[in-house]
Amino acid sequence: MNGAESLIHTLVAGEVDTCFANPGTSEMHFVSALDRVEGVKCVLGLSEIVVTGCADGYGRMRGRPAATLLHCGPGFTNGIANIHNARRALTPMLNIVGDHATYHRVFDAPLTSDLEGFAKSASHWVRSSVAASTVGADCAAAIKAANTAPGQIATLILPADTAWGEGGEVGLVQAAPTRRLVDEPTVAAVAAQIKVGGPTIFVLFGQALSEAGLVAANRVAHISGAKLKTNAQVSRMARGRGRVPVDRIPYSIDSALKVFEGVKNIILVGAKAPTAFFAYPNKPSLIAPKGSQTSVLARQDEDSIAALNALADFLGAPVNVPIPVDTRKPEILSGPFDPEAFALTFAALLPENAIVCEDAVTSGRALFAPTFNAAPNDWLQNTGGAIGFAFPCATGAAVASPGRKVVCLQADGAGMYSLQSLWTQVREQLDIVNVVFANSVYKILYGELLAVGAEPGRASNELFDLSRPHLDWVSLATGMGMESVSVNTLDAFADVFKSACNRRGPFLIEFKI
Repeated sequence: MNGAESLIHTLVAGEVDTCFANPGTSEMHFVSALDRVEGVKCVLGLSEIVVTGCADGYGRMRGRPAATLLHCGPGFTNGIANIHNARRALTPMLNIVGDHATYHRVFDAPLTSDLEGFAKSASHWVRSSVAASTVGADCAAAIKAANTAPGQIATLILPADTAWGEGGEVGLVQAAPTRRLVDEPTVAAVAAQIKVGGPTIFVLFGQALSEAGLVAANRVAHISGAKLKTNAQVSRMARGRGRVPVDRIPYSIDSALKVFEGVKNIILVGAKAPTAFFAYPNKPSLIAPKGSQTSVLARQDEDSIAALNALADFLGAPVNVPIPVDTRKPEILSGPFDPEAFALTFAALLPENAIVCEDAVTSGRALFAPTFNAAPNDWLQNTGGAIGFAFPCATGAAVASPGRKVVCLQADGAGMYSLQSLWTQVREQLDIVNVVFANSVYKILYGELLAVGAEPGRASNELFDLSRPHLDWVSLATGMGMESVSVNTLDAFADVFKSACNRRGPFLIEFKI
């Protein structure tokens, strides 16, 4: 077999059965090998930011990597924004990047670049194959790296001659190491810190936001009186009725500082120390108040669920603790868009066991608390801050979870980065309802302008305005074969959203706000 064939055989052996692709000339032997080797489903994306965003959504839902197929340095860098988001989300991902033949690089052809340098800037693990005979082993090592806790970005560079060369061998895929257990002294030290007294906040992320992680955290909160919080953006969180309601730390630095005011103990569980999203003049970078103590119960590569249960046992918590119930009843409201009114309406309408991919930016600031009492769901957000996330993440999540309804909440400015995702959704007939919040402005930037001490003016109004020309989302969706409707009231949204959720297939709702 040639190197490309050995690569695909190794992917299949390593249970990497889905590849999101935007191939070029250097990847033609990989594409050709797909005709001869069964077991890998390929999904075409019309830009690399779509491809990598799809792999992010897939990896978050499956807990194991999809492959991406990218073309040389420019293709990789076109997709790097959503690789960055995936890295921040702790998503397992395997990038396969075609490159010039090894002997062709010295001639500095137009697509020649420092691909390995680009890859190292965004990946945990990078390797460039040197011969067809090593491709299978290289791929096996990449799969192991991607599956290593808490989830890593692995990038395998495949020069064209290593793909077409003969002598390929299937790689032996070894199991990734299991998550490390937190040792008893760490648990005892955190318990001692809590017993000293003072208001305590546990900051949860990653594995700790799974249903089992939240149940364990609830035991700790019950016995200690501590509050549970998570970051402003979550990678994947079990939410809705019957799940432990945990609110986010606010995005706004001033609001975040108020949440932590007077707190003495901050315990990190799979999370990093709470930090302002940006630096602002005369405001701190770290959210922790002066005089507080920050400790780590479990690092991101450690078993957060086991650590929380061990701490609960150490503190003497009951095994079964009632889950707090949000008494606010979701209801369908009427009138124009309002963030909290939309959140309550959305909570009343969300289907059972849905997956929500949310990049609503300013329109989504009020979404979390009012949706505690929605139907059980998994909630995915933009953890890296690079916009162009939700459309492709929803696409990949739908490929990973074909039996579940996916709802994508997407701001209009951010959606323009990756609207080609809609084409892939139609091509694959994925069960996704896309909701675009169309305020025709980069509204978040007006807030950021004020936060750094500046004032809006002629230039900012020009740079933040999206209304000249008007973005017609119904026309954009229709142009890619997707059914779509525009609404401007909550009651109209409710009617269309209910109808869209009662049928299968992709749909787009433009909510003019």
